[in-house]
Amino acid sequence: MRNIIIFFSIVFLVYGLVNYYIFIRGWQAIPKESPIRIYYLVTFLILSVSYFAGRFLENHIPAGYCNIFIWIGAYWLAFMAYLFLGILLTDFLRLLNYVLGIFPQFIYKDYGKTKQVTAIIILSISIVLIIAGRINALNPRIKNLSLNIPKKVESQKHLHIVMASDIHLGTLIANGRVNYLVEKINSLNPDVVLFAGDIVDEDIGQVIKLNLGEKLKTIKSKFGVYGITGNHEYIGGVESAVKYLDAHGITMLRDTSVKINDGFYLVGREDRSINQFTGKKRKELKEIMSNVDKKLPVIMMDHQPFGLNEAEENGVDLQLSGHTHHGQLWPFNYITGMIYEVSWGYKKKGNTNVYVSSGFGGWGPPIRSGSRTEIVNIDLNFE
Repeated sequence: MRNIIIFFSIVFLVYGLVNYYIFIRGWQAIPKESPIRIYYLVTFLILSVSYFAGRFLENHIPAGYCNIFIWIGAYWLAFMAYLFLGILLTDFLRLLNYVLGIFPQFIYKDYGKTKQVTAIIILSISIVLIIAGRINALNPRIKNLSLNIPKKVESQKHLHIVMASDIHLGTLIANGRVNYLVEKINSLNPDVVLFAGDIVDEDIGQVIKLNLGEKLKTIKSKFGVYGITGNHEYIGGVESAVKYLDAHGITMLRDTSVKINDGFYLVGREDRSINQFTGKKRKELKEIMSNVDKKLPVIMMDHQPFGLNEAEENGVDLQLSGHTHHGQLWPFNYITGMIYEVSWGYKKKGNTNVYVSSGFGGWGPPIRSGSRTEIVNIDLNFE
């Protein structure tokens, strides 16, 4: 509980400081005598509190009302990010000018007008990025992979996997998007479907209200549908989320392995957030795989792509992960590229194939300006 309080305290502190910085710079760009200031103040307050207010109220008031707040707040999160970056860049240039005098004279001629023009430019660029990012988010690509695993399997020569991570079922990824996901998966005619964590956005209550699980039950797959926990299952309440998903056709693997069709093993790891939210530790991979016959192909799902060497050292043939969203918003994809060995895409480590998906949905802003949403279509060929 203490870790959760600390986590959310930091989140709210950073969120508050960023919003204050944006607000005060916007306030300074509006002339003191202008009546626009009061509209700006009221609008900014509504925008900045909408997302968290909607999340808090979604289990206390009718869904239609809280959804309005959540959608407004979700778009604001993207605006906030780009306004912050734009203002930060402007202030950096101002500092540079103070030291080196780089600005031309016309900028100082009417400084009030310069501030207004700068604000309009930053706002306009932010709007363009958000519109483009929304269009991008609504059009997931099918990422095709063909991989060879040098293991002989008597029961089959190849395996067709369809994998999606970071679906984030809830208010923002609701019936329309779930229908789209299920239809795309079924059109690919998979042997097995894998959901690599963050299947649920936060509170499972909204998923239940919208009855999203019924559509998941219509996924068609020869060997079934399997999933693992992600950090968002823990944020929203992992036990209730897992119970719901299991009841709606998704077999959740929690530090366990299962042998399928007498031809391959599927390993599902508990998300590493288990320690942060419960104080418990997930099992070591070596322990999970103690009864796995490594003569057969081993496919592992691990939501967060840390410690890729562990999969290689334990004889995993294919690791599937998500979590990163590959930054989701530009330029944060460059940051995730520095944090993770693989922020998005494919890498071969020894005999282990690794694929990290950018995800189907997203957290917060329904925007993708730094990466593409995707469904991963994998053909594994056995030798």
